[in-house]
Amino acid sequence: MLAVSSASFAQIRISVTFGPPALPVYDQPLCPGDGYLWAPGYWAWDDDDGDYYWVPGTWVLAPEVGFLWTPPYWAWSDGAFVFYEGYWGPRVGFYGGIVYGFGYFGFDFVGGRWDGDRFFYNRGVMNVNVVNVRNVYNETVVNNVTVNRVSYNGGPGGVNARPRPQDEMAARERHIPPVAVQTQHFQAARSNPQLRASANHGKPPVAATARPAEFHSAVPAREAGAPYNPPANRAAPPRGGENRTSRGAVHPKDLPPFERPAAANSGDPNRDRKYQQQQQKMFAKQEQDRQKLQQKQDQEHQRLTQQKASEARQQQVEQRHQRQTEQLQQRHVQQQQRLQEKQQPPRQK
Repeated sequence: MLAVSSASFAQIRISVTFGPPALPVYDQPLCPGDGYLWAPGYWAWDDDDGDYYWVPGTWVLAPEVGFLWTPPYWAWSDGAFVFYEGYWGPRVGFYGGIVYGFGYFGFDFVGGRWDGDRFFYNRGVMNVNVVNVRNVYNETVVNNVTVNRVSYNGGPGGVNARPRPQDEMAARERHIPPVAVQTQHFQAARSNPQLRASANHGKPPVAATARPAEFHSAVPAREAGAPYNPPANRAAPPRGGENRTSRGAVHPKDLPPFERPAAANSGDPNRDRKYQQQQQKMFAKQEQDRQKLQQKQDQEHQRLTQQKASEARQQQVEQRHQRQTEQLQQRHVQQQQRLQEKQQPPRQK
């Protein structure tokens, strides 16, 4: 993955006339191991359905030693809501003053810090088990911001916060966009109808996960952050009998392309060379998996066409294809995570 400037991918203008729901109340899952950083959950927008949907909070391996995650956020600007994508960088930048919790209290990040090649977790705000992760400390965080669960900056009822000079400096530093497992996590959330705001009314059943796209071991929201009352004239989602194939990754060809992680730099050239070879082998095998499943699904489509199958039968097959694709995607995410975990530097005794 190539590092890019923040301006090239940060701002995504979306013409939405009403803001996202309030942030739901949920518990943070236990940190799965060393090197994982917390990426808070947020509301995203799907133009196809005209609806917000929840992208669960999750633990993600940092793509580089010393890098931190700046969460995405929504902001009101010139009569529409603008989405600012999150990014990795050496410092946490501006994220709209949104109080995501778990170390993100509107500005900066107080959930942990890097010390050399190890990340140390602040147990005062992070859910860490010292049996599995021993590089921890305890620091009481005084949050002087009123927690009202508002999920956007500016506009009527929005958070009143502006970037500080240090935030503007952070915005000009070297950044890495969301890594591959985060993109897959985002796609899995987009394809889950239960995460639509119109379905869960601001209380998603999958509020957070221990690892990206692992929805089977999810933490549900305890409550909605506030009553969700979207405008009556918003774009209506498809009716139950309509085909939803355009909404998510129904087939392997709909999945985002593989994003190569940043080059390994552990200080051991032999270790890094072996890791790069393992990466290439893994991505080649995963691409074969995608092509094989796509070929199988294409053959099923051809048979349906030849048999002149009913619309109900076609929809049933499409739903099965979507489940197959999601399972493939989750399996690939887990494979990538296991490889990244192996590359983490050995524990210091």
